[in-house]
Amino acid sequence: MFEPIPSKFRPETLDEFIGQQHLVGKGMPIRNFIESGNIPSMIFWGPPGTGKTTLANIISKSVNANIHKLSAVMAGKTQLMEIVDQAIHENKDNKLFEPKKTILFLDEIHRWNKSQQDSLLPYVEKGIIILIGATTENPSFSLNPALLSRARVFTFKKHTSEDVKKYLLYLIEKVKLETPTLDYDPDVIELIAKSSDGDLRTSGNILETAIYLSNGNKINKDTLKNALENFLQYEKTGEDHYNIISAVHKSLRDSDATAAVYWVVRMLQAGDDPLYICRRLLRFASEDIGNAMPNAVVLANSVFESCQKLGRPECDIFIVQLVEYLAKAPKSNAAYLALAQAQSDVSEFGSLPVPLNIRNGVTKLMKDLGYGKGYKYAHDFKNAKVNQQHLPDELKNRNYFKQEIKKEDN
Repeated sequence: MFEPIPSKFRPETLDEFIGQQHLVGKGMPIRNFIESGNIPSMIFWGPPGTGKTTLANIISKSVNANIHKLSAVMAGKTQLMEIVDQAIHENKDNKLFEPKKTILFLDEIHRWNKSQQDSLLPYVEKGIIILIGATTENPSFSLNPALLSRARVFTFKKHTSEDVKKYLLYLIEKVKLETPTLDYDPDVIELIAKSSDGDLRTSGNILETAIYLSNGNKINKDTLKNALENFLQYEKTGEDHYNIISAVHKSLRDSDATAAVYWVVRMLQAGDDPLYICRRLLRFASEDIGNAMPNAVVLANSVFESCQKLGRPECDIFIVQLVEYLAKAPKSNAAYLALAQAQSDVSEFGSLPVPLNIRNGVTKLMKDLGYGKGYKYAHDFKNAKVNQQHLPDELKNRNYFKQEIKKEDN
């Protein structure tokens, strides 16, 4: 069976493990756990390709534990209970020896729902299984508090370029044991490291493709060019995605057109949905520009429809044009603030009655009750403006559009 190079030559010891020295360096927590043999349940949180799965394997081998790997995308409670039953029976049948630890490595743990996550709790708490969950999502938002309280969260950082180059040279040395003819131009390593954006798995996959395209001989720039496809890596539904769209919004709000275009192009080049970007820009046009330039909403909607018709890459220029326009447009968040204040009043005061003077007295009974009494028809007054009560008594002095905003110089 074919096994990809990154999997076939996955590091098996801490000495081979690359990066994350804040976790596995001398005196650091995970190294201390391994050296003491006391492994707690843990959540590994970080971008793809930062060594979460590899480190879980190293931990299980270092403490001589049984390791079971599940993907939260494919597995559920049934597979969990099979692992729990196996762990319980193995230890019952092994009374003369120290019980062997059972590690459950649950990849993409954030994809389990609340009920599935809750099913882990009793077995983690009793120590029947040691949970190592891997996630690219912020655990504070994606995991149940009860589960988080029973595990330690460790953050994995994106690899540096030096880490990636070290990893690529490690793989090449492994491959050369089987394919002695393999060689490479020195600048190829630099280019792959730059292209993989700190993701070891991506760098290994690019290298593997280049090796096959070179027929196991010398890898040069031309070979590498054919191996490279789309290498701007980030999870389109993960934290990096939301960090970047946040950067788009804040750059636009601060009227920094260049920064806004950069972040938008980052998203487009990484394969993000252009219609998602258009929806966010349409929202921005109303929330942050509003009636300071009402045409911003019209243009944003027009670009959205154009992108629906054209698709990528033709629609990219429309989006960049819109981004420049929104960044340079005058800004007003008056409608946004008015909405927030009105929502607050509705929540606080509930269903307040409509003032009698602006009710519609269509029957004699209604008129007898005062419906429409004292109503002033605006067109009977100069400039069609009239001063009369429109809000309930509790809110009659409200003005959602005269909210004082403290301005500060940069």
